[in-house]
Amino acid sequence: MGAASFWIVASLLTLTGCASEQQPNVILAMADDQGWGDVAYYGHPVLKTPTFDEMAASGLRFDRFYAAAPVCSPSRGSVLTGRHPNRFGCFTWGYSLRSQEITVAEVLQGAGYRTGHFGKWHLGSVRADSPVSPGNSGFDEWFSSPNFYDIDPWMSDKGAAVKTEGEGSMVTVNAALEFMRSAVQAKQPFLAVIWFGSPHNPHEALAKDLELYKDQPEKLRHFLGEVTAMDRAMGHLRRELRELGVADNTLLWYTSDNGAIPEGSTGGLRGGKDTLWEGGIRVPGIIEWPSRIPTPRTTDLPSGTVDIYPTLLDVVGVDARNQVPLDGISLVPLIDGELSSRPKPLGFWRYPAEGQRVRSSELLEELAEEERTGQTVRAETKPPFETGKLTDVHSDADLPGHASWIDGHYKLHVIPEGDGFRYALFDLSTDPKEEHDLVDEHPDRTDAMKAQLEAWQQSVVRSLNGADYARHLLRPKS
Repeated sequence: MGAASFWIVASLLTLTGCASEQQPNVILAMADDQGWGDVAYYGHPVLKTPTFDEMAASGLRFDRFYAAAPVCSPSRGSVLTGRHPNRFGCFTWGYSLRSQEITVAEVLQGAGYRTGHFGKWHLGSVRADSPVSPGNSGFDEWFSSPNFYDIDPWMSDKGAAVKTEGEGSMVTVNAALEFMRSAVQAKQPFLAVIWFGSPHNPHEALAKDLELYKDQPEKLRHFLGEVTAMDRAMGHLRRELRELGVADNTLLWYTSDNGAIPEGSTGGLRGGKDTLWEGGIRVPGIIEWPSRIPTPRTTDLPSGTVDIYPTLLDVVGVDARNQVPLDGISLVPLIDGELSSRPKPLGFWRYPAEGQRVRSSELLEELAEEERTGQTVRAETKPPFETGKLTDVHSDADLPGHASWIDGHYKLHVIPEGDGFRYALFDLSTDPKEEHDLVDEHPDRTDAMKAQLEAWQQSVVRSLNGADYARHLLRPKS
């Protein structure tokens, strides 16, 4: 973000009266394709995740935490904006942010935070001049990959292609730690977004991690090994935070971008990645924040990636003036033990769209060659392209694709079937595997939830068509 953009964004902020002199540091960590059951603390029979287990036992563990979408790019966009990704046209994997969106990085940057992104981006190009690069989405520092990555990954260091050495998760954490040390030395609060490339396929585990699973099938050994390596990187991060003396006042939020892939585990839930059944959107969720969460707790209150943005604004004590509609809520009352039920349902919508291929190594090797020859080209001429441009008008009378609506412990599905839709209703408190359809038993509840879901989808379409963007929010980015 250039200086002009910084001051425009800063002018959009208002203090809510909660800001304090010692603002907490914030780390948002996210796995790539780690299912709800891909942790030992939920009873996985062989997987070793000692760090995740310790985090779950010492912080606030969410037993019903939801990715906003059953695939990666949209869920990542929801983290940054607090909005369902369909609102800004990020329908599926490989789609980008929309440059008009306000991100949590921009808001915290305007509130005096140093901001950094490390690891998988997958919300547009990581070339410096892209309007949806990390640098033009509010991040002061960025060491980012266009998509997933494994051992010895290529990265974009603020737009310059860099070849690294080492296991991908540890490479990412070490880059983030360098940024954090600098911020701590400068006595500046930081926001560090750490998005791992694991355990997305193709899986490539280190020999020492493969050895832990020598009795498992070869393909599964690599998957499990990647999860364990990511767990080890998180352990390294937590130890270094203690060494820096900032662990107590650092909010560390860990989750995943979607549910389990075939090699992974849903923990017995129905479906998996790319579906709106519980196995496709329910993911691990943990917050560690020792100064604010001194004793371990668990919650089954439905929460999700859309809640991260409003929660962090509440924590920091700022609002974005003329805030566009949010789908998430602040979880600060939950963090403080004062929220027992969710005041606002969660909506999900798998809008039909074809994914866009994004090959990290190919793209960054090509960029490196351009830099070597001095013939770099503009981001707009190279994939991945910005996909959220306001070019098409979508009808709010046509709401295609599978959608679902979670209100308390009830979940309604609207499922395409033939030329129409069928409906299914489940009570997740007694039927988490979504096996017993209650539509016929609860017609009034079904009709009420159908109406709420349709009204929400229509509001999403209005956002998709650009209705949220007031003139002064269409700020320049450089």
